Amino acid sequence: MGNIIKRLRTVRFYPLRVVCVLGHCTKSIYIKLKIMKDNKEITEVLNDLIRINRDRIAGYEKAVENLEEGDTVLRTLFYQLSDESQNMQEELSEEVIALGGEPAEDTTMSGKIYRAWMDIKDAFSADDAKSALEACEYGEDAAQKAYAEALDDSTGFPPAIVALISDQKDLLKISHDLIRNKRDDFEAAAHRTHA
Repeated sequence: MGNIIKRLRTVRFYPLRVVCVLGHCTKSIYIKLKIMKDNKEITEVLNDLIRINRDRIAGYEKAVENLEEGDTVLRTLFYQLSDESQNMQEELSEEVIALGGEPAEDTTMSGKIYRAWMDIKDAFSADDAKSALEACEYGEDAAQKAYAEALDDSTGFPPAIVALISDQKDLLKISHDLIRNKRDDFEAAAHRTHA
């Protein structure tokens, strides 16, 4: 009797053992429960990245709104980067669905703060293009940080998921550097104009 009580105490703290202790468990049920738990963790990470990409799309749409009509180079770049995030979001959503989850449809709180910051900054900015590029670089920095955290959290994830996150992070790094270089070009042009 004492042995059963010890086992029941164990059961209270380790619900997965309940089934196994009582003998009604097969290894496949235990594995299935573990996979469901793992899938939930994976979908949470992927949904965070979906939100970041939704932020990025909204940020570039906001940046396009704030550009002057004649600034077709930046307008085209911002649309391309928005499309890039749309594609990444779709890839991530497909993985979430394949894991039995629902893709996120909202944005992050920091993304909302970022867009509000862009509104305030644009209201006081003298150079719309440079200001938009600075705000976009800020957003790209946030995306890099989110993807780095996702990779840190991906220990034990299937290799295909880790590869997807890593590939998207690499693509975002290229976009970040492109935005930074464009911002530097605008700064250099402004210095030449004032010199």
